[in-house]
Amino acid sequence: MNCVITAGPTYEPLDDVRRLTNFSTGRLGTELANFLVARGHNVTLLTGVQATWPGPREAQTVIPFSTTADLQARFKKLSRQKVDAIFHAAAVSDFTFGKIYTRTADGKLQAIKASKKISTREGSLFAELIPTPKILAGLRAWYPRTKIIGWKFEANGKRANALQSAHRQLAECANDACVANGPAYGKGFGLVTAAGLDHFAGSEKLFAALAALVEG
Repeated sequence: MNCVITAGPTYEPLDDVRRLTNFSTGRLGTELANFLVARGHNVTLLTGVQATWPGPREAQTVIPFSTTADLQARFKKLSRQKVDAIFHAAAVSDFTFGKIYTRTADGKLQAIKASKKISTREGSLFAELIPTPKILAGLRAWYPRTKIIGWKFEANGKRANALQSAHRQLAECANDACVANGPAYGKGFGLVTAAGLDHFAGSEKLFAALAALVEG
């Protein structure tokens, strides 16, 4: 099978030297790629340039991405090929920068133009944060016959909140399954499908279940 896996964070630039990003090492997606390669599958690993996981990458093809728009463009290009399964585990930045302001001497906010490096002489900066596009929501249009598995990392609330978010993702994005994890879910992983919920204490059992899901 031809599989595409995303791992690591996207980032959004304030200027050429400062960035907004999510915390993600890229470990889970990379290790899933290694697991599927060991089972004989052909894997393309899309990995964030800021991913810090130092472990081996066994994927036959490794493609770096930077911003959310860049990752989206990579997906669009790959849609020209036959893809049997997508595992979208990347930590896509939730916000990008809109207008940038500084405060004038009389206390008013004044928009400034982004430059290669915004000078600290500008004083305090005020940044408008705009939600980034939800990449997962657009994948079904590009990959109508591909099995798509998303991820839902929830930091707030309890397990019920994480599972509710996972079910919402299935409804809104038309993916085949969603992996729920994070502080709200607690230890382990929840694999949410239309058929229900399966819980896995560790990543190895999760990987085996994901492989069975797309191989079946």
